[in-house]
Amino acid sequence: MEQLKARILRDGRVLPNSVVKVDSFLNHQVDPALIQAIGEWLAGHFADTPFTKVLTIEASGIHIAYATALAAGVPMVYAKKRKALTQGDDLYHSEVWSYTRQETYRITVARPYLEASDRVLIVDDILAEGSALLGLVDIVRQSGAGMVGIGVAIEKSFQAGRGRLEELGVRVHALARIASLEGGTIQFLE
Repeated sequence: MEQLKARILRDGRVLPNSVVKVDSFLNHQVDPALIQAIGEWLAGHFADTPFTKVLTIEASGIHIAYATALAAGVPMVYAKKRKALTQGDDLYHSEVWSYTRQETYRITVARPYLEASDRVLIVDDILAEGSALLGLVDIVRQSGAGMVGIGVAIEKSFQAGRGRLEELGVRVHALARIASLEGGTIQFLE
């Protein structure tokens, strides 16, 4: 998606430890028009495999998942990083390591919101090592639902995430695939 790549080049910053900072438009301050375009693009890309739910993890993926669900006309569900008092105990759960926060979360989804009859598209903002997405795949599998695939805005292709997901047979699509951040320069895969 050229619109997203241009925005990454214009406003993204490369930080130490292979981190690309896109918080001025994607995951702290949000550009609504760009998010809407990303959601429409992802919904269109996966239209060949109809899905009944969009699943993400709080917090940075919520707006992208919402835009995708809205474009597809299906509900969105998000995994919580901390169990809320209102959730009860009827939950799917998985352990997830956050590279950017350097901590492990136990993510949860209430069982009534993911059923075996669902076909799930997982959506997130960034794919790097893939831990969050692997946790969501685990939750989908616990539910017995069908897995349509994973759509992400940005993939750091030089990290192991895509490979880890594809080893599980999961279809992965990224709108902007970063090949390298070497020398502080963002380079995309063609």
